[in-house]
Order: sequence, then C-alpha cells, then structure tokens
Amino acid sequence: MTARIGVIGGSGVYEIDGLEGAEWQTVETPWGPPSDQILTGRLGGVEMAFLPRHGRGHVHSPSSVPYRANIDALKRLGVRDVIAVSACGSFREAMAPGDFVIVDQFIDRTFERVKSFFGTGCVAHVSLAHPTCARLSALCAEAAAGDVRVHAKGTYLAMEGPQFSTLAESRMYRDHWGADVIGMTGMPEAKLAREAELCYASVAMVTDYDCWHPDHDAVDVAVVIRTLTANSKNAKHLVTQLPALLTDRPETCPCGCDRALDFALMTAPEKRDAALVAKLDAVAGRVLAG
Repeated sequence: MTARIGVIGGSGVYEIDGLEGAEWQTVETPWGPPSDQILTGRLGGVEMAFLPRHGRGHVHSPSSVPYRANIDALKRLGVRDVIAVSACGSFREAMAPGDFVIVDQFIDRTFERVKSFFGTGCVAHVSLAHPTCARLSALCAEAAAGDVRVHAKGTYLAMEGPQFSTLAESRMYRDHWGADVIGMTGMPEAKLAREAELCYASVAMVTDYDCWHPDHDAVDVAVVIRTLTANSKNAKHLVTQLPALLTDRPETCPCGCDRALDFALMTAPEKRDAALVAKLDAVAGRVLAG
C-alpha cells in the first residue's frame, strides 16, 4: 500500500485507534530494522502509517532509537508527510503542562547518534534553516485546536539523555539560548526527514516544567503521568483530524521539502561509493537515479 501520512508516536503514543484495514507490517531497510513494525491502514479514506518511536512497550531509549531505519521505512511505504509527536518539558510559564507546541526550530545537543544518511563516498549537505514544514505544521495546529491550547511556534532543545537536565543546564537553555521546550527525540529525526525529502512537522506535548521552575520539585510524578495520558489522547484525536485537512495536499511542497536534495549532493558521480548509493535507494533515489 502507499501511505500518504506517516505518524511517529512518542512516549505514551504506541498505537492509533480507528484505522480501517489495520495491519502491522514488517518493513526491512538497509539501515537495520525500525523501532517496531509499522501499523498501516486507512483513516478518513486516507492511507496512513503509524510507527511507535520507542517500540510497543517502550523498549528503545532516546539514544537507541533507530532513526535512520524509521525514516527510511516510512518513505519506502510511500509516506510524504510525517507528523512526529513527542513528550517534552517546558521552559516557559505560558507553555504549561497539557499544552501542545508546534516546533519550528531545533537546537541539537545530542552527541551519540548517527545524524545523516550520507557520508564517505556520497557526501550531501541539506539546508536546515527551517527544519520543519510550515504547511504541515500549520495543519497540525489546526487539527489540535479546540482540544488543547496550541502554541504555533517554539524552539525545541534536543538533549541526549536519558537523564534529565541539571539545574544549571536548564537555566542556560531557558535564559541564554532561547529554547522553549526540551526533549530527547527531535534530533536527528528532523534532519533525516529533510534528507529523505519528507515534509516533517513536530508536535511537542508538554508534560511538565523543566527543573528551572521553582515549583517543579513539588510536582507529583503521578500528576506528570496523568498529563502524559491526557496528552496521548489528545494526540490521537489530532491524528484523526488530519486526513480531512490533507485531502487537498499540493503535489509540490511550497516549502521545498520534497526538493531538499536538488543541490545537496557533492560527490562526483564517478566517485560515489556503490554500496552506499544502493542503501540510499529510497531516501535519495530521485536524485541518484541515472
């Protein structure tokens, strides 16, 4: 089947209800297996593919998530639009637990993850000035409106984890770096989606304030879990609203996401590593063919 919409579920979002013809599919990729099988089906008459980022049962830590395999697998299924949802902490009083933040910028502080499909033998550099798709992000904000308070923009600080921030780090990210929310999975996922020429939107679901907040230590863990559960329900509802909004999807992305590799390849054709090129068949086949 050809899936038009891909959803990557974060903490607390391990499945999507209501898919017609739902089937868990195994997708093989040259980058290894993805986090889990991919749930495919139809929602509102639109083909959809759902991938739990951490795997069912939450078996992958943020650092062990196979990001390359996940993005490759979705593209092999025909996905063009990827909506990634994730739990996050907030650096802003106005972005309260339960709110959704439509991320438009990232600060990447991860250091243990492979961040590109390309490398020695086939070098490419894509633009990440605007790492998310404005068209798809606006539709996600529209889909979530009415159920939760939605912030249309926000800068996401991606940390390595699995530990949370120190107080000094939290204050630095908030006061000096201008980050709005913090999480562990936004990068390199967004970078890889851009290399794969996919439209990518990031919906960050606030579960708590980070440790900068003077009342953070007074927050009961049970309250955080309840917020995560409520966020998960709202995220699933957001997904159910997307098919109707994406019915009139333009053939060409107005943001240029689907043409990100037009001028990115640097390695001369005769110098390209054949084995790496073969692995890039789904991700970069458009520009490597011929």
